This record gives sequence, structure tokens and C-alpha cells, in this order.
Amino acid sequence: MAQAFDPAGREAVARKWVWFVALGVLLIMCGGIAFGNLLMATVASVYYVGLIMLIGGLLNLAHAFQVKNWGSVLYWIMSGAFYAGAGLFAFINPVLASSILTFLLAVALIAAGCFRMWVGFRLRPLGGWGWMVIGGLVTLLAGLIIAAGWPVDSLWILGLFLAVDLVMQGLASIAFGVLARG
Repeated sequence: MAQAFDPAGREAVARKWVWFVALGVLLIMCGGIAFGNLLMATVASVYYVGLIMLIGGLLNLAHAFQVKNWGSVLYWIMSGAFYAGAGLFAFINPVLASSILTFLLAVALIAAGCFRMWVGFRLRPLGGWGWMVIGGLVTLLAGLIIAAGWPVDSLWILGLFLAVDLVMQGLASIAFGVLARG
């Protein structure tokens, strides 16, 4: 069971409602900018993923020298080198990296959709099983649509996801701020 938010914390959040609304407005503006140039938003997304992979790879390489067993050292060095290399690749060729990421996204959505539909059918005797199947079908269709437009759509799909996410986060922040005020 989730713990209730303490009254003092609730009041502190309620007093700062305007900050949530302001953040929401800024996020929606950023989402609008991303919608205005989906290619640049895609490149920004690829750079973000590349930076995270590069940092993760460098941390794995640093960790390799803390490991005493040679077999483990070799594993960590190779793991870190491949991860850092993939991160650098994202910076060197963000368009090709976006194509690879978009393909992986399509495969992941197709697999997740099939799995959700399978789970839904397995729940068939229970009420609401059809919603699980419908949710899986929507996910499957999204993956198939992305796969059908690949690789050309790779130039804008990731940017579209970023733009939609920014707008949704902004709307959620505004709604939270307004409702927290009362």
C-alpha cells in the first residue's frame, strides 16, 4: 500500500504550484520547437543516447581496472570499449545511428505488442482481457508502421517521440500544478 503524502509536504507542494505550471509551459514550448524541426530533435535524441552510452562505456573501462580476475578484466574492457564506441558512433554519424535506433524501436514495439496480445489472450477468462489484447495490438501496429517506413522515417521518428514526450510532460506538470493549488 502506498503511503499518504504528509500534510506538511502537501502544503509545501501546493505553495509552489506556479513552478509546476511554469515548468509545464516551458516543456510544451520545447515540445513545440521539437515539432517544428523533427530532424534536429532526432539528432538531439541520438546525441543524448550517444552521450549516455559514452559515459557508461568509460565507466565500464574505469571499472575494468578495479577487477582482479583477468577474465573479468577482459570482459569489462571489451564491454566498456563496445559501449563507448557505440556512443562515439552516435556523434560521428547521428543519421545512421538514428536509423539503427529506429529499427530497434520498431523491433521492440513489435515484440512487446505480440507479447501483450499473448498475455491478454492468456487472461481470457478474466474481465478486461480484451483491453490487454487491444493495447498489444496498438503497440504491434505502431511497430509495424515504423518498420514499414524504415529507414526513411528514421529521420523524424525519434524526434517525434521526443516532441510528444515533452508536450505530454508539460501538460501533466500544468495539470498537477493547477490541481495541487486547490
